[in-house]
Amino acid sequence: MKHDEELTSLLVEFHEKFASWEHGVVRGKPLTLQQIHAMEILCAHGRLTMKDLAEKMGVTTGSLTVLVDRLEKKGIVERQPHESDRRSIRLGMTSKGEQLAAEHHDLHLSLTRELTAGLSTEETDQLINLLRKILPFF
Repeated sequence: MKHDEELTSLLVEFHEKFASWEHGVVRGKPLTLQQIHAMEILCAHGRLTMKDLAEKMGVTTGSLTVLVDRLEKKGIVERQPHESDRRSIRLGMTSKGEQLAAEHHDLHLSLTRELTAGLSTEETDQLINLLRKILPFF
């Protein structure tokens, strides 16, 4: 179908351009894109176990351990004992980590405003509704 080809092409192009923008934002910064992604998830969901964070990021707990060790060394996250399970550790953001995540979030807000500047309120509402329908697929 014509729409399938065009939509596929547009989605791939959007993904490539967004990924390029994100890589440009972190270039020269002391954090990797994956570290920032972990921070965004922790800010959105609060304290999480390593297993929960690994699932949300789509990585193994083994590879996440190295990432978390580096974030902890930089004073961005901290390991905290689980309130009800002494065997479990939860990850939480430090105030420094929250500040860095907020700065990155502000960059996302700025990009969103630029992307939607040429859209009407109705078009923006349509985009929001369409994305809400599509995202559960992932």
